[in-house]
Amino acid sequence: MSSAPPSCKGHRYPVEVIAHGVRLYFRFPLGFREVEQLMPGRGVLVSHETIRRWCAKSGQAYADGLRRRRPRPGDTWHLDEVNGEQKYLWRAVDADGTVFDILVRGRRDKAAARRFFRTLLKKTRTVPGVVVTDRLRSYGAAHREVMLSVEHRSHKGLNNRVEKSHQPTRQRERAMKGLRSVGGAQRFLSAFSGISPHFRPRSHRMTAAHYRTEMTVHFAIWDQITGAAAMPTAA
Repeated sequence: MSSAPPSCKGHRYPVEVIAHGVRLYFRFPLGFREVEQLMPGRGVLVSHETIRRWCAKSGQAYADGLRRRRPRPGDTWHLDEVNGEQKYLWRAVDADGTVFDILVRGRRDKAAARRFFRTLLKKTRTVPGVVVTDRLRSYGAAHREVMLSVEHRSHKGLNNRVEKSHQPTRQRERAMKGLRSVGGAQRFLSAFSGISPHFRPRSHRMTAAHYRTEMTVHFAIWDQITGAAAMPTAA
């Protein structure tokens, strides 16, 4: 997988403007028209359709770039699935609550759980010591086929971390009045789960000075993965 940011060749606006529009859309519960209305504050007149194209082209690439900057997942993985409109969102977080993968499927049977396990192993290139799930039987069946050597703890009370991580997604889904298709939900949430948490540090654990420093670092990383850091500054 290439680590280079997506090319902005042929675009009317420079990369820092495109990255700003993409960040607004994935970080805040805004629609494309609402982002369009905010952009003139930066001196940018752009249509909501252009913003949609920016997000479709660059959102996933930016999310992948941020994921490559994260440390490898911890030894304990928490897995859960949440029922949406005609779909199930499978989510994996580590012991620190960091989301490292999602999968949207139309079912929550053994085949879906098995695919989720295999996707996790492939993307993270690591094997956990412990997998924590609720008591859905599909997890146990898939675990025996894919992660037999890994300890499996099945208990609803142990999975609060992953259940809390669903909250921003539910908030965004309400703002968007639902995600209409499984494929569309997968594309949106894959980018959303990579970009949105990057700008949501756990501020309740920080002093104000620490939070400002942390956000400065996060914005610097964002500029690096989007390519904005390489742009010349105005004199």
